[in-house]
Amino acid sequence: MKVAILGAGAGGCAATAELLRAGHDVVLWNRSMEALEPFLINGGVCYEGVLGAGVARPKAITDDISSAVADAEAILVCLPTFSQASVARRLAETGVGKRIPVILNPGHTGGALEFATVFRGYGVEPPPIVEFSTLTYVARKLSPERVTVTGRAKQVRAAALPGGEAALIAARKLFDSAFPVRDVLNSGLSNVNLVLHPPGAILGAAWIEARKGDFTFYVDGMTPGVGRVMKALDLERRAVARGFGHELPTLIGEMQMIGTVESSVTDLDDYVAAVASGIANRNIKAPDALTHRYYLEDFGHGLVPFLAFARLASIAVPVAASLLHLASTLTGVDFSVAGRTAERMGIADLDVHLLMARVRC
Repeated sequence: MKVAILGAGAGGCAATAELLRAGHDVVLWNRSMEALEPFLINGGVCYEGVLGAGVARPKAITDDISSAVADAEAILVCLPTFSQASVARRLAETGVGKRIPVILNPGHTGGALEFATVFRGYGVEPPPIVEFSTLTYVARKLSPERVTVTGRAKQVRAAALPGGEAALIAARKLFDSAFPVRDVLNSGLSNVNLVLHPPGAILGAAWIEARKGDFTFYVDGMTPGVGRVMKALDLERRAVARGFGHELPTLIGEMQMIGTVESSVTDLDDYVAAVASGIANRNIKAPDALTHRYYLEDFGHGLVPFLAFARLASIAVPVAASLLHLASTLTGVDFSVAGRTAERMGIADLDVHLLMARVRC
């Protein structure tokens, strides 16, 4: 399959390596040439870890989005979720890729809804869109030319908006880990990062600022207090999902299906031990500043859309609301304005029944 991968961060680079190894035809795009220069010098993306080691050589490496998607049969968006709307705007403005299936890897919470809303704002019919509940890799770029992949998801939830069947078909051809679920509320409320990151990001903020991230987030940062807040937030997430008719597993159960909690873990109620058990995440350092993705992404594009869904379902979520308020105070960023709001997802004027009609075929 001819695939345009949008985003040359850790996720996009890992996808480049995996899809090329699987025999697909890949073009890698990034909006900044600065991030692409090391790959152009090396003739491709250096990679190491669970996908093997080598240099993945895309057909083209470019900062021209029009040429990147010109011949694509699928567009794979591997960007932090706070960058997805800007990519949607580029695609809608240029008119390229109008009906090319779009795969948001990941979409996290509300990704497909926001992406489609951007297109409608330009008076353009959205392309077929599918979102993944989480990124299909645990990966980091520890140097500009190389991606280190410490984990590959065993299973991620994949849901398409109505009319997006072509995107779901493409997603399953590219990723055997893609597990279809009924709607984007199921996938969006299964975003593990909206529960996994905010408690530690808030409760560990002083240590993050003092040590510049020089401790392991999922081991050193997983104290009993963090675990209790995480568990309470997880109960709220599952209650909201239940309000839309979805009975979801706990965070630990979901992570075990993904593969970031070890299969040998039997006590799914011990959040601290379970999260710390994960081999793929074990050595990952904490954020090095309050501008890290764990703040910008998982509050503005995790908790903000989550609270929007909670309001529609009339479910009280005081832990989520408190964490979001503290994050805005801590960082100086009003995430309730800057984040993935109900307006940006196109659901501000809907009730539960109208939202269900919007997301289900």
